[in-house]
Amino acid sequence: MGDWELRIVCMGAGYVGGPTMAVIAKKCPRIRVAVVDISTSQIDAWNSKDLPIYEPGLQEVVEETRGKNLFFSVDIDAEVAAADLIFVSVNTPTKLTGIGAGRAANVKNCELCARKIAEVSTSSKIVVEKSTVPVRTADAVRRVLATNDKGIKFQVLSNPEFLAEGTAIDDLMDPGRVLIGGEQTPDGLAAIEKLVKVYAHWVPRERILTTNLWSSELSKLVANAFLAQRVSSINSISALCEATDADVSEVARAIGSDHRIGSKFLQASVGFGGSCFQKDILNLVYLCESFGLEEVAEYWNQVIKMNDYQKSRFSSLIVSRMFNTVTGKRIAIFGFAFKKDTGDTRETASVFVCRNLLEERARLHVFDPKVTREQMMLEFEYSTGTTEKTVPGLNELVITAECPYEAAKGAHAIAILTEWDEFKNYDYQRIYDSMAKPAFIFDGRNILDQAKLGQIGFEHYAIGKPRRKEW
Repeated sequence: MGDWELRIVCMGAGYVGGPTMAVIAKKCPRIRVAVVDISTSQIDAWNSKDLPIYEPGLQEVVEETRGKNLFFSVDIDAEVAAADLIFVSVNTPTKLTGIGAGRAANVKNCELCARKIAEVSTSSKIVVEKSTVPVRTADAVRRVLATNDKGIKFQVLSNPEFLAEGTAIDDLMDPGRVLIGGEQTPDGLAAIEKLVKVYAHWVPRERILTTNLWSSELSKLVANAFLAQRVSSINSISALCEATDADVSEVARAIGSDHRIGSKFLQASVGFGGSCFQKDILNLVYLCESFGLEEVAEYWNQVIKMNDYQKSRFSSLIVSRMFNTVTGKRIAIFGFAFKKDTGDTRETASVFVCRNLLEERARLHVFDPKVTREQMMLEFEYSTGTTEKTVPGLNELVITAECPYEAAKGAHAIAILTEWDEFKNYDYQRIYDSMAKPAFIFDGRNILDQAKLGQIGFEHYAIGKPRRKEW
């Protein structure tokens, strides 16, 4: 072990592995932390000034620790062989084909990591599931590890992440809780305690929760399902608010002040996105179906249906308000990331709204402060199957703008699809003056001052807000 108290390796240099290991390195200077990945370009980016992901505060933490006790490498075999604790933080996407397609999680990458660990290890290790996985994945990982012919013993722990993109560093620095699940045996409890001691460098012990393996794995899925259910619930009420001229923000404030409910995740919007909510709910639905719990499965599937409804409802409203046609019209899209303070576009509501508008042959001019055109076009293909083949002229119909004023110039409408704070502070009088008239603005995140927009002259709409009488 040399001069290090402990050696930790994380397999997977993505949105979870990179930030988590950076914070562990910062808080535990006597622990050597390495992040490994098969992607040379991903590792090169982590070793550069341009990190592969954007999170407020991440750059500073990485630069403080990189080369001291934090390392990024493609030398997977050597790093894994030398490690004491191995975090597995690889992608577990929803299966696209085969049994459970469209709902079940594909844990292929977790299994491949387990096989690599068994292959190169020469001493006993603790393997920590960090990826979001179906219940009892740890059992499969443990069985793969047990196939080693060197007599090596492994302990498998579950340590799910509860990070919110955009606040990941704050969430890691001051977590509400850390959950660690393991076998309730002497060896399993000893492994749990070893990981507890890592987090105890900065997390109060009362916030470190320990459970059995299966409770830990299921808790991650259920936490995301409950949060997504709240978003879909308030979005369903937003439709009722529009029909009755109630104000969804006032309704959310009223029910959110009930301490039994609370105010979190009651912001009406065009719909939730990101890598977790939809994937984890579909996984939960498939799990319930697998155990014959059809009513439970349908209950949680309705959360997905409501989210899909909200996105299509918003798209349809844009078309109907603009005289039932957007063909050939220029629409400025403000925001493509699934939420503010991140460049992540996975399952973003924006891609589905844009896809719907493209089907109407609208011309989209997209501005997002952190999303590249390459990311955007990849998400079009991955989430919606939209390519130049399926939508002829796609590259001409979708233009990326360098600034919001460029995107809005000559546009018939603006659609706000991400709640970036900077969107609130633009010169909307200047924007209005540059647009075709009547100038429409559709606020899919309820972040703009509707009264001010009306005074400027916009035909404006916000989700769940009272309708303009002339509409």
